[in-house]
Amino acid sequence: MLDAIRWDTDLIRRYDLAGPRYTSYPTAVQFNSQVGTFDLFHALRDSRKALRPLSLYVHVPFCANICYYCACNKVITKDRGRALPYLQRLEQEIQLIACHLDPAQKVEQLHFGGGTPTFLSHDELRQLMAHLRKHFNLLDDDSGDYGIEIDPREADWSTMGLLRELGFNRVSIGLQDLDPAVQRAVNRLQSLEETRAVIDAARTLQFRSINIDLIYGLPKQTPDNFARTVEEVISLQPDRLSVFNYAHLPERFMPQRRINGNELPSPTQKLEMLQRTIEQLTAAGYRYIGMDHFALPDDELAIAQEESTLQRNFQGYTTHGHCDLIGLGVSAISQIGDLYCQNSSDLNQYQNTLAAAQLATSRGLLCNADDRLRRAVIQQLICNFSLEFAAIERAFNIDFQGYFGGLWPQLNGMAKDGLIELDRERINVLPAGRLLVRSVCMVFDAYLEQQNRQRFSRVI
Repeated sequence: MLDAIRWDTDLIRRYDLAGPRYTSYPTAVQFNSQVGTFDLFHALRDSRKALRPLSLYVHVPFCANICYYCACNKVITKDRGRALPYLQRLEQEIQLIACHLDPAQKVEQLHFGGGTPTFLSHDELRQLMAHLRKHFNLLDDDSGDYGIEIDPREADWSTMGLLRELGFNRVSIGLQDLDPAVQRAVNRLQSLEETRAVIDAARTLQFRSINIDLIYGLPKQTPDNFARTVEEVISLQPDRLSVFNYAHLPERFMPQRRINGNELPSPTQKLEMLQRTIEQLTAAGYRYIGMDHFALPDDELAIAQEESTLQRNFQGYTTHGHCDLIGLGVSAISQIGDLYCQNSSDLNQYQNTLAAAQLATSRGLLCNADDRLRRAVIQQLICNFSLEFAAIERAFNIDFQGYFGGLWPQLNGMAKDGLIELDRERINVLPAGRLLVRSVCMVFDAYLEQQNRQRFSRVI
C-alpha cells in the first residue's frame, strides 16, 4: 500500500468524468415512489428473524447559519424552539421502527449527522439518546462505533463532555478551509483555535477517533493557501481526513447561488490542490483509502482495507457494512437487506406523516439479482482496488466473463491506458487508477447511460 497513488495528469484529464459516489448501488437516483412502508416492514421482519446487527443513522437538519457550499438536507434557523416538534416526531419514528425489531439486535454503529446535531440543547440530546437506548439495544461498554458530526462553532468543552457521557466515541469535524478570505466567501467563519479546542477536548475525553472534513475548489482558494490549510490540519493529527471536491451546482442547491462563480479556482488549480494535498498527507504518514478519504495506518479503515474487509454504505467507508442500516429523521436513508428506502426530504411532510402515526417512507428500491451482483463488484473495486472473478462466480453462480462480456472492450481500454491490470482471473486498480476508481466502477453501472450525468459531481 506504500505506493497507493501515482499521479498521472494525462490519465486524470481523460477519465475525470461526472459520476456517482457509489455509497450505494443502485444509487439513490434510481429510487422510486413504488417502495413504501409495507416494503420497509417486510425488510424489518427479515432483519429481526436473522437477528442481524444494526447501524443507526439519525438526521438532525437544523443549522443556525448557512454555509453557501452546502448540499445537505438542512433547515436554517436561529429559533432553537423549532427542534422540539421535530424531536417529538423523531421519537415517534424510533418507537414505530423499533417495535418491528428484536431487542437482541445490537447497535454496533450509531451516527448523528445533519445539519448540525449540536444545534440541539444538552437536555434535548440527553432525551434523544435516552429514547434510543430505551427502544434499541445500544452498547454500554464503549465497544460500539458511535459518531457525531461537530461544528466547532456550536460546541465547547461541556458539549464534548456531554457527548462522551452519552456514549459517543468518534467525532467528525467540519473545517473546509482555514483561510479567512475563503471563509468569508462561503459564509463560514471558523478559527483554527475554535477547531483545536474541540479536538483537544475530544482527546482529553478519550474519543477513539477524530475525522476532519476539508473541501477543495471553493471560491478564493489557491493551491498555496489550501496547502497552508492542509499543513495546519496535519499539525492537529486527526485519525482520518475527508478531502472533498466542491461541486458547484447552483441550479440544484439554492445556497450555492450566493457563491460568485468568477471566484472559483480553475480546473487546473483544483488538480494542483489535490496533487499537493496527496503529497502532503502521504509525507505525513496518511494512507489513501479511496474516494477522498485518508487515514493513519493504525486506523480501523486502513486495517480493514489491508485485510480486504472494508465496505461502503450511505455513511461512506465502514467496517460495519454487515449491519442493517436504519435511517431515522427527515431525508434519512435505510439499507436493510436488499431494500433501500428513504424518508421524505420535506420537513413538514415528514412531521405531518408521523403525526398521523405513519412512517415517512417516501421512496426506495428493492434490489434484483443483477443489482446484487453489480453491487458486490462495485463494492470490491471501490473498497479494495481489486476484484477476484472466482469469488463473484462462487457467490452468484455465474461465469464472470460471460456475464460481463459486453464490458470487455472498455476494460481492455482502461488496462491499455494503465488504469487497471486485467487478466482472466482478476481486475487490479493500479496506483495511477486509484484516484479514478469511480470511473472503473461506472463501467459496471447498468443504469448510468439512462441518467443525467449533470446530477453528479466529477470524479476529481
